[in-house]
Amino acid sequence: MITSAIRAFTTATATASPRWARFTRSAIALFDRIPDSLIALLGRFSIAAVFWKSGQTKVEGLAIDIVDGSFSLGIPRLSESAVALFQDEYRLPLIPPELAAPLAAFAEHVFPILLLIGLATRFSALALLGMTLVIQVFVYPDAYPTHGVWAAVLLYLMAKGPGAISIDHWIARRYKTQG
Repeated sequence: MITSAIRAFTTATATASPRWARFTRSAIALFDRIPDSLIALLGRFSIAAVFWKSGQTKVEGLAIDIVDGSFSLGIPRLSESAVALFQDEYRLPLIPPELAAPLAAFAEHVFPILLLIGLATRFSALALLGMTLVIQVFVYPDAYPTHGVWAAVLLYLMAKGPGAISIDHWIARRYKTQG
């Protein structure tokens, strides 16, 4: 009896509501249908590109940009300007530039690849979030709008995972675990 009264009230309210309210509800219902896997895939590709491009500025001998189609395959090595960048511009406390430069170049290549293929996605996102926090706090403190967007994407990937188009998802299905 109570359920039918609530249903009758809801139906009466829905038909009596203004056109803009019905449109808004319809739009929200449509937005609710955006798959999490699509959001995760776009987020993985986008944030991986940001860090990959940064890593590419620190190495020579290997240049891959799938967006503009440039490829130069070779053995990657740290560029001469990378250590100077950490000495003169980044100036991180607690870690010498000679160590920070190769570690950053390595991380900016490995974690984006893992994100792209969706392997160890949550942990790769955590590593890149750590890098983002270091950059925000010690290198470019005024760039919080950009770093906030990066952090939001990385936190989404940590919280929700890589989505269905990923190796992590395949592993989770294969071994029937949550992923």
